[in-house]
Amino acid sequence: MNHPAPVEICYDNMRFLITHNPTIAMLPKFTEELKNYGVTTLVRVCEATYDKALVENCGIRVLDLPYTDGAPPPDDLVDDWLNLLKTKFREEPGSCVAVHCVAGLGRKRRGAFNTKQLLFLGQYQPKTRNRSRSRFKDSTVHCCIQ
Repeated sequence: MNHPAPVEICYDNMRFLITHNPTIAMLPKFTEELKNYGVTTLVRVCEATYDKALVENCGIRVLDLPYTDGAPPPDDLVDDWLNLLKTKFREEPGSCVAVHCVAGLGRKRRGAFNTKQLLFLGQYQPKTRNRSRSRFKDSTVHCCIQ
């Protein structure tokens, strides 16, 4: 099965790679592709479908932040994600974090976000600094939906 090419998103000193969910047979090619983009951290937001040790053996850290497919992420997961990014891009500016879910790149197409996800994005408010352990210092979270 052919998978769509990953999509790289860059903002300031942050780089993200949105990828498909690899099959076990495609894992060697998948890890090679991650390395070509300079990915040092891979975040799975779905249930594990492959052994993360096979990716970590290639020098890429794998983090699991799963949540229900089609639902917005829970607050603690958003905190963990923002904390990861704060640490990662402060320690390694310009590095690349890859992310995939079960649907993977299908999420790029128009209409792919469901009502629950759009409501979450539209109503998202950053926590105050004293309440949140994961806010970026001197930054604002921006979100746009088209």
